[in-house]
Amino acid sequence: MTTPEDLTDAELAAQPAAYWTGVAHQALIAFTRARQAELGFTQPQYWLLRNLSPHDLSPDGRGRTLAELRQAMRSYLRPEDDLAAEARALLEGGRLTRDGDGRWWITEAGEAARAELKRHAPAIRARVHEGIEDADYVTALRVLRRMIRNTSGA
Repeated sequence: MTTPEDLTDAELAAQPAAYWTGVAHQALIAFTRARQAELGFTQPQYWLLRNLSPHDLSPDGRGRTLAELRQAMRSYLRPEDDLAAEARALLEGGRLTRDGDGRWWITEAGEAARAELKRHAPAIRARVHEGIEDADYVTALRVLRRMIRNTSGA
């Protein structure tokens, strides 16, 4: 049986990009989520903390409703991500609070947790990029970006 590692360059060039980008996407998401779970958080919880932190993605440090948070995360939320449940878990853990208007706010404990999780991001990235030269990675991204342009009508 031929494995992808056994394919020649010509055979690899004939492989469907959509299949391999899908496989890569699923593998990278699963790996990242597993590493974050080892640290006691889900990826959506980390995103909530980041989007509510004035030291990260929050544009103004103000609280946000779940609808506003969903909108901010629309390009990377997955269908199975339940932000309401994830926010409740962070609330129970003292990492978020919620005001009477339904706006969520990060607490000092939440900010400390966000900073600690961020501290682990370089190690996760290093594992993903192990054995891959930066030049090869850049080439791969340039190819993917070109494929996107070729197919998006832009």
